[in-house]
Amino acid sequence: MKRFFISILTIAIFLLFFVSCYYDNEEALYPTLSNACDTTNVIYSGTIAPILSNNCYSCHSNANATFGGGIHLQSIADVITNSPKIVVSIKQTGSKPMPPGGKLNSCSITQFDIWVRNGMPNN
Repeated sequence: MKRFFISILTIAIFLLFFVSCYYDNEEALYPTLSNACDTTNVIYSGTIAPILSNNCYSCHSNANATFGGGIHLQSIADVITNSPKIVVSIKQTGSKPMPPGGKLNSCSITQFDIWVRNGMPNN
């Protein structure tokens, strides 16, 4: 009987020290705190142009538009002209979802929507 209690105590100590502890970082526990999406002042030069530069220019810059179906997105005039196509493509609802490598993050999509709804301001 004494041996049974020692075995139970050993297992309990093992579980207490090795199973109950885990480590998480703040970003994993609270993703909204570290990944805040700034939608307060969405403008072309400060918000939209960097999104396009990071995700679209490899196919839709003036130099590479032949790869992107002839759609240029390097100037604000080009983006305003193509904004209905862009909205459909980045929301992955069109026949050609963009970017082809994977969907934009939800913050970028929200910022683009806000920019279009606000009349597509430059500055």
